[in-house]
Amino acid sequence: MTRDDPDTVRRRALPSAAAIVERLVIGVLALALIVFAFFFLAAALVAGAVLAALFLIRVWWLRRKIRRAEETSYLTTEYEVVDRERPQDPHLPPGA
Repeated sequence: MTRDDPDTVRRRALPSAAAIVERLVIGVLALALIVFAFFFLAAALVAGAVLAALFLIRVWWLRRKIRRAEETSYLTTEYEVVDRERPQDPHLPPGA
């Protein structure tokens, strides 16, 4: 009897048909769960990007609105400075 004698090697029993079906079902469910998680993550990333874009557009719009309101709050016009000579004897009221 040698070590490599095929009669002395312990043989594993083949799994039953129920165990094979169970492993297949678990594998298919695990694969389906991974695919579902991938698509859920992709949808969440797209939704997050859309929300971020909407938020940034809203902030830009409010800043633009505030800037325009600030620009229109000041009265701007053209004017000309006229210098007059000072009179030598100003006419001040008595007691001043």
